[in-house]
Amino acid sequence: MMNVRTAITILSVFFLGISAKAQYTMHKMINVGYAYQNQSFGEIGGRLLFLKNDDVIYRLGGSALMGSTNSKFVIMPKLQADVLLNFEKNVDFYHSYYFLAGVEGTNKYVAPKIGVSLFGILDLTGGYAFAMGNAGLNGKKMEGLNINFTLNIPTVFIHDMFK
Repeated sequence: MMNVRTAITILSVFFLGISAKAQYTMHKMINVGYAYQNQSFGEIGGRLLFLKNDDVIYRLGGSALMGSTNSKFVIMPKLQADVLLNFEKNVDFYHSYYFLAGVEGTNKYVAPKIGVSLFGILDLTGGYAFAMGNAGLNGKKMEGLNINFTLNIPTVFIHDMFK
């Protein structure tokens, strides 16, 4: 539990330090997706996207992983932080994809990850999860290959849809 608190504190200080340096635009997003961590999970949550220009984008989010482990329904909270990078200059088409690096953590594991993002909306990431202590989920260890496929829906889009 102490590791989770330390990670949250470090991420909070990092992102607050970034926002103190310059004016960043913030956008809210809802994310839904699929996560594989020794079994399949559905994911739903929210993210905040911070950007000053299109080259480097920061995202901070929280979500719930839901699935069935050993025939029991489980929900795990998940926090994540990502940096999206694309340094192509003066060509809008090349800003359609971003390289993504980040970390996600639950009360059972911490997983660094890398991947790609299409328009910052559709993400495909992979990484390796490290179990925190002996914390298992209904007898299943949450360690090993970590794969995520996520759709990020900007809330502005939802608001404009219902006007």
